[in-house]
Amino acid sequence: MSGPASPAWEKTLSATTADQTHALGARLAGVLQPGDLVVLSGELGAGKTTFTQGLGEGLGVRAGVISPTFVLVRIHPNLPDGPRPGGPDLVHVDAYRLGSAAEIDDIDLENTMDTAVTVVEWGRDRVEHLSESRLEIDLHRAIGGAAAESKLDEGDVLDFDEADVDEPRTIVMRGYGPRWPAAPDLEGPR
Repeated sequence: MSGPASPAWEKTLSATTADQTHALGARLAGVLQPGDLVVLSGELGAGKTTFTQGLGEGLGVRAGVISPTFVLVRIHPNLPDGPRPGGPDLVHVDAYRLGSAAEIDDIDLENTMDTAVTVVEWGRDRVEHLSESRLEIDLHRAIGGAAAESKLDEGDVLDFDEADVDEPRTIVMRGYGPRWPAAPDLEGPR
């Protein structure tokens, strides 16, 4: 299975704080269903994990969504007393250290794809084969990120769980495949 190469639509949003990024993720969770694939891209500190924490809150999964950088995959089960009892689990993947679609296949996401919402950070060009439909979300920091990353030496240690700072972000969403023929309505409080 391989998703389409061209998006059906593109929508650009902005968030000026980490709280707004989190809230956008929570609003998107309201339209997500089991089987949905969300691919997050953006430089270090762009807000991918903050966005995913919002998704988790909106899906009503167990608290404690953190970046799965060193374990690659974390499964957050839906809570029966949460806002969406009986809703999908959240499978959170960090593909930063994975070099190919074959390495993605080795972590066996196919077993949870139909029953969970799967969010893959750093997944572009690695996970498109998992579903005929997907949302791609790019988070861009207004300052910092890329310039800071380019100064890292090979032996430097990165703190992937560093809290987001409040700075403007541009969030570009694209929908691919039959599940996403039009942009979801994400209007709501910011």
